[in-house]
Amino acid sequence: MAEIIVTNENYIDEVINSDIPVLLDFWATWCGPCRMIAPIVEEIAAENVGKIKVGKVNVDEQEELAVMFSISAIPTLVVIKDGEVVNKIVGIKPKEDILKLFE
Repeated sequence: MAEIIVTNENYIDEVINSDIPVLLDFWATWCGPCRMIAPIVEEIAAENVGKIKVGKVNVDEQEELAVMFSISAIPTLVVIKDGEVVNKIVGIKPKEDILKLFE
């Protein structure tokens, strides 16, 4: 699996200090749309190893991160480059739309 689990404890090392762009997937186990988009996010992670880091953030377990990113609906995908949020989308989107977030 090319995805990593992002927590409050590893957020700075894995996201802020990443030398490649990071796609954070904010999700929850009870969220149907999150389960629907998960295979797309996994595919992006597998196809872009070394180019894009993909992190999964469970909003129920990592409430502090969800609050920090003002997550009000899930799934929410956030792109971070050089420690800064550069893009964000909410809801189920096709793979092409997610990849456009990195342009």
